[in-house]
Amino acid sequence: MALDSLIADLDIKKLIELVRVAETAERYEDMCKFVDKLVKMKNEKGDDLDVDERNLLSVAYKNVVGAKRASWRTLQGGFDDADDELLNKYKKIVEDELEAICTEVLSLLTEYLCKNVKGNGDETEVFYLKMCGDYYRYLCEFKLDDSSKSNAEKYYKDAMDVAEANLNETHPTRLGLALNFSVCYYEILKEPEKACDLAKKSFDAAIEKLDTLNDASYKDSTLIMQLLRDNLTLWTSSQDDGDDQ
Repeated sequence: MALDSLIADLDIKKLIELVRVAETAERYEDMCKFVDKLVKMKNEKGDDLDVDERNLLSVAYKNVVGAKRASWRTLQGGFDDADDELLNKYKKIVEDELEAICTEVLSLLTEYLCKNVKGNGDETEVFYLKMCGDYYRYLCEFKLDDSSKSNAEKYYKDAMDVAEANLNETHPTRLGLALNFSVCYYEILKEPEKACDLAKKSFDAAIEKLDTLNDASYKDSTLIMQLLRDNLTLWTSSQDDGDDQ
């Protein structure tokens, strides 16, 4: 039985059950198909995803894209005993798969999810705008076009504007956005000073408000703060090395 026929007549409740089953079975590509259908079904009813459904969307695409990005990085590293022309053809297949899945999730985000929460000024709006920035950034890793770069920066900036206006400095979604946006500045846009400024500003602001952290988000927030600090240490030492040379 094909997946399309399996989910053709399911209601939303049964579809969500299947999404969770696919997650437990680590069938992440199936999960993406089911979540795609879920977004469109809820949109037809005029409903947004709830927090749990939104997280299922994130988990599905993150796992599929993460595995393909890891494969691409391995191929990009080269193999001493492999034919270069053959390797490049194989790498192009992986790139095409990566582009297809990134385009798929970006279509869901821009055509449905972001539109539904535009102007809400809440954590969900930040979450979706950040996701757009993330997937355009993943495209930038192997596509040498300026449009993906400008879109990544645009969505991250839009997300940051909403986050700074509406989320407190220790909110894990705001901190996660600062982490990913600073990585984008450093690795994709090649603007190390902006990367360091954003990471430092976000880390320092969160440290000042550390006593406001609640138990529910303490672990997530402090983990992201540690990653921000680790990146800062790495980036500033790299700059110092460059100055020495």
